[in-house]
Amino acid sequence: MKKFLILVPVIFSFFCMSCNSKEFKPDFDSKTFIIQTSSGTNIPVKAEIAKTDEQRSYGFMHRKKIPDGTGMIFVFEYDQLLSFWMKNTPTPLSLAYIDSTGKIRSIFDMKPFSLEPVKSTSSARYALEVPQGWFKANGIKNGDKIDLSPLHK
Repeated sequence: MKKFLILVPVIFSFFCMSCNSKEFKPDFDSKTFIIQTSSGTNIPVKAEIAKTDEQRSYGFMHRKKIPDGTGMIFVFEYDQLLSFWMKNTPTPLSLAYIDSTGKIRSIFDMKPFSLEPVKSTSSARYALEVPQGWFKANGIKNGDKIDLSPLHK
């Protein structure tokens, strides 16, 4: 009985600590990238950079507001077929798959909280998520190029 009485406060305090702990949220660096449209217009986007497994897995989860002109660029080690979903993501997003040269290969709109995979149509090394409709509102289309040099500074 004595051991039980000693363990109760220990177990209770551990339970309380885990209830109060916040969910893991990785830190992201951010940089400004320039997208050059086929009409020659340069469009800036300030993007958080997701380059680790933790950052790529977390992405924009739980974010209720993503300001216009901002986004998140996901960086992968090599060109590959990519697939994204919207698990725990309440904000509608548009997603551009980008190859290693910076060329936008495909753009998709994504539904909040959807677990349906949105797959790249060709190999890509990067993916850029922005508020839904931002690409269209800025005249950004497949074939436009993003300057990736901020990733190497």
